[in-house]
Amino acid sequence: MSRAAVGEAPVCLVTGPAGVGKTALVLHWAHQSRAAFPDGRLHADLRGFGDQGEPSSMEVLREFLLALGVAHGRIPESVNSAAALFRSLAADRRLLVVLDNVRDSEQVRVLLPGGRRCVTVVTSRHRLPGLIVTDTARPVAVDVLGPADGTMLLAQVLGAERVRAEPAAARRLAELCGGLPLALRVAAARLAQRPAWPLSAMAAELSDETRRLSLLDVEDTSVRAALRVTLHQLPEPVVRLFAHLGRHPGTHVDRYAAAALADTDPAAAETGLERLAVAHLVTETMPGRWTMHDLVRLYARSLDAGPDALKRVLDHYIATGLAAVAAAEPGNEECFPLPKDYLAPAAVRTFGDRSAAVAWYAAERDDLTLAVAAAHAAALHGRTWRLVMTLWPLIVWRVRDGWVPLLETALEAARTDADRHGESRVLNVLGWILIEERRVPQAVTHLEAARALASRTGDAVAEANALIVLAMAQAALGSQDEAARGCERAVELARQAGDRTIEKLALQHLARHWADAAKWHQALDTATQALALHDRPGTTDIPRTLLLMVKGEALLGLGDATEGIRQLDAAAREAESSGYDDGAVRALGALLRVAADAGLQARYDAALARLTTRT
Repeated sequence: MSRAAVGEAPVCLVTGPAGVGKTALVLHWAHQSRAAFPDGRLHADLRGFGDQGEPSSMEVLREFLLALGVAHGRIPESVNSAAALFRSLAADRRLLVVLDNVRDSEQVRVLLPGGRRCVTVVTSRHRLPGLIVTDTARPVAVDVLGPADGTMLLAQVLGAERVRAEPAAARRLAELCGGLPLALRVAAARLAQRPAWPLSAMAAELSDETRRLSLLDVEDTSVRAALRVTLHQLPEPVVRLFAHLGRHPGTHVDRYAAAALADTDPAAAETGLERLAVAHLVTETMPGRWTMHDLVRLYARSLDAGPDALKRVLDHYIATGLAAVAAAEPGNEECFPLPKDYLAPAAVRTFGDRSAAVAWYAAERDDLTLAVAAAHAAALHGRTWRLVMTLWPLIVWRVRDGWVPLLETALEAARTDADRHGESRVLNVLGWILIEERRVPQAVTHLEAARALASRTGDAVAEANALIVLAMAQAALGSQDEAARGCERAVELARQAGDRTIEKLALQHLARHWADAAKWHQALDTATQALALHDRPGTTDIPRTLLLMVKGEALLGLGDATEGIRQLDAAAREAESSGYDDGAVRALGALLRVAADAGLQARYDAALARLTTRT
């Protein structure tokens, strides 16, 4: 490894069969070499050989950029732009980038940092000749251990004296494990817990379990036998936790998810996860997040975990998602009532502020998507659409991330669940996304259905929401007056329901429509009225920024240049400070049309550059 990692921008290609210890070797080397990478170490499991689905290049790049200090709102939206930003940040840094479980060369090329002082390590079950040809990757082959090396590995864990006392049994153990380090380590972990237990007894037990199978030929079956032996030596609560981890629909768990799966509390779950980590049954990939090797996960899924484990973990995600929504968008309405057969977790993660909620969304996004798929596959329709709706802050922040299929799954689930409230909410979000994707006629169909559903069920807030988004579609089709009438009706409905948040949102959109129609008095009055509803002094949000913009434009339209410029400047500064680049470009552009200035131009150019890299 060390020889392959020298030179300029080296790419080390670690290859070998499943379970041979490629990842363990690389992580051990990375730990030993940490001083050589003062600017950080990045790791991504590309899941090229698992059954959990591969992360997209954009998802991996997003995590890398977050780790390198890029603000969530400043991460580019496109793969090429994100890759370019990653390469520019890596250019002068001494980084180690580990790309684990790579399926083929194409999967990994866009993730290479390229910095001359960066070292990239790729692990794969395939030889990846394309990466050797095009990126001068240096292959490092990792093969199964021979009997002598397998015995040495046992000695490292158990001590040389214990192995020397039973050399034949130690050699037999190495042979039974097929030289696969994963199997050898879990066998050694069990022996280490019972110092007085003979190695020959362990060998006899392994012989009984694996006599018809070869570890190399049928990896999951053979490792299953070794894992069964290991689990027999663990306390019952830890074994129970292990079995329940196999029901997790994603790839990583924290102590809250593990607790929900096993119907216990987070402290007990964390203790169990630590015991499993010692036995090499789970790996802590980052503080507080654990994952299982593909083969270990397959074995865990074969164990009995009872009928409700999936429901419990889905309800954990629903509860946590609702808490994240409340922290990310304080003051907004509840997304939905909980399922009638809701299984409350023992504890729910709390979020101190919006940034904590955003961090959770970023870390859990893949697993939340997999949880939706698992709920849908299990015909848990009420949970399927609810899980999707807990993602709406993320959908708003990442509107161009291809949400339509997920929302269509939620819509199907809500209809199958015969939940009119849920169907209306999903239709509303789906319609908004379709507008953003320039599929306006299709959006109108969904939004009119959402409004009709909400009206029939007497859900004034849902109807107001649908009217607001429908007005966006109508405006996009050139029907400004119809859009304004829809927003006026939404204001009435929000006031009837006593929902100030929706009222403010409806007024914001109404003010925008008046401004676009150059009806400056109406725009100014409506924006001023909406701003008076802002009940969190000292805070800012996107609606407030947009209202300041409308107010500034209206004042300019009415001839009050001084106050109009002041309002637009306030909008621009709030947008810049919150990372709302779309708003900054609009506000600064409006300012430049009436007050050309080098400083304003520089701020506009910077905001536009940030925005352009995301499109």
